[in-house]
Amino acid sequence: MSTTNAPDRLTGRAWAVLLVLCGAIFLEGIDISMMGVALPSIRAELGLTTSELQWVVSAYVLGYGGFVLLGGRAADLLGRRRMFVGWLTVFLVFSGLGGLATEGWMLIVARFITGVAAGFMTPAGLSIITTSYPEGRQRTKALLVYAGIAAAGFSLGMVVGGLLTSIDWRWVFFAPVVLAAVLLPAALVLLPREDSTSAEDAPRTARRFDVPGALILTAAMLLLVATVVRAPDVPKGQTLITLAGGLLLLTAFVQVERRSPAPLIRLGILRNAPLVRANLGAILLVGSFVGFQFIAVLYLQELRHWSELETGLALMVLGIDAVLAPTLTPWLVNRFGVGRVILGGFAVAVAAYALFLPLGADRTYLAMLPTFLLLGLAFALAYGPLTIAATNGVAEEEQGLASGVLTTSFQFGSALGLAAVAAVLAAFDELTHTGLRTALLVPLVAAVLGLLAGAPELARRTARV
Repeated sequence: MSTTNAPDRLTGRAWAVLLVLCGAIFLEGIDISMMGVALPSIRAELGLTTSELQWVVSAYVLGYGGFVLLGGRAADLLGRRRMFVGWLTVFLVFSGLGGLATEGWMLIVARFITGVAAGFMTPAGLSIITTSYPEGRQRTKALLVYAGIAAAGFSLGMVVGGLLTSIDWRWVFFAPVVLAAVLLPAALVLLPREDSTSAEDAPRTARRFDVPGALILTAAMLLLVATVVRAPDVPKGQTLITLAGGLLLLTAFVQVERRSPAPLIRLGILRNAPLVRANLGAILLVGSFVGFQFIAVLYLQELRHWSELETGLALMVLGIDAVLAPTLTPWLVNRFGVGRVILGGFAVAVAAYALFLPLGADRTYLAMLPTFLLLGLAFALAYGPLTIAATNGVAEEEQGLASGVLTTSFQFGSALGLAAVAAVLAAFDELTHTGLRTALLVPLVAAVLGLLAGAPELARRTARV
């Protein structure tokens, strides 16, 4: 797709294509975060425990994270437009089925398949951007707008989720169906068609798919998350066994990738140090945020007895990242470089979580507001630049792979952060302020680790994009 003759500007059609892709990533972000506000209502109607409740979110992100690498590979070989449109349709269908669930297991299965659909759809969308807009200011602008919309969906979904849940929690599932139904015809009209002969002309081994690798990776992540969630409720020996099983599966995954003629991950790509650092940052950033969201919703709804609508409105200020990501963040990236902006985002996140620690029964909203504002700023600073860091310098034919690796990190981080928080809460007999304060240490420590991991190298990176 031709974007523009001017290196810094996008044409009207380029903006239209970007709008469709941003709509899909907004859908993905809002789908996850709307669920957070709806969880107490889902628990009340379907009779789920705290440990079972977290699987409503974890099933989605693990299906997403487990198949996103295969999705990136499929986008590179079968066509980005084809994968985007096809799996957006699957997303639409199973999101609707989730809203019709009458048992917890039915909802969890629907969420897993919806996550698998997102795992194929999202890397296709991101790789359309990275292959359609030339590297430099034009691609940076497109990626920052894309990431800003994703972050906005992630945060504003809590507000929308509160509004919809106040009507009926099932609308949290039906609303994405409506948005997907609008995006689908627009995608068919606007997304660029690709040369269908490129994959056919490739060597036969290059057209293979590493399905065993995807299954082993998904099983490993499921087992590791289950290990964390169940740790407070089972003997230590069983925890060690399942942990060892998860690590063995990861080892098996590496061996499969080494021997596969068409690996899910070309292990050599992991020698790209900026890509590895970006993915570690993605795990810590999103894991801490999702864990905090779970804590905040339980605190406001189940201990403070706020309504779903009040909770959504209280968390609305997190949506400040929708304004800051496309305005402030590009200027900061151009002025200070990607690495330092990411570092600043983690520093702000540490301050935000620390300020929320003294939560109590009489905590006013004004006392909570600084945390919400700072988290919106932290997400705006870190999310987009992490996307840039993970895709810059990667060959065009592996952009789908790089996008898939990054998305896997985001989703595994979400599941791991949520599982760790749920495990801490499960260690207490009932939901208390003490338990929530203890669980809050999980996102705080994750943000500190992100700060410490990035400080030595990222502070030295002064290159501008």
